[in-house]
Amino acid sequence: QVQLVESGGASVQAGGSLRLSCVVSRSIYYNRYGYCLGWFRQAPGKEREGVAAADDDGRTRYTDSVQGRFTISRDNAKNTLFLQMDSLKPEDTAMYYCAATSTLRGGSWADASLFPYWGQGTRVTVSS
Repeated sequence: QVQLVESGGASVQAGGSLRLSCVVSRSIYYNRYGYCLGWFRQAPGKEREGVAAADDDGRTRYTDSVQGRFTISRDNAKNTLFLQMDSLKPEDTAMYYCAATSTLRGGSWADASLFPYWGQGTRVTVSS
């Protein structure tokens, strides 16, 4: 079983920065098919959307609305996934979730249904 625990959510003003952290249990790193770790977010009344993802081979992907503002990274020694969020906008307000999967089965990294393991979420509120 893979466990994920997020932290770092807070209320900030527009233009500010936050860094989210997600501690991931080591079992995902030993999967023989590799793995993908992702950050998703869900705003009230909206569907969950992919924000960024990092594959075991180091590849990173971002949704267009955060490209150039957010950075996903990993500290494998600490089993931790990060999301550095700069130049925050009110539209970034959402619950942010960390997720993991052993395979995307050829699908999109932004497809939440392909990720079976999820954290409990951490709330980010950006005020104008």
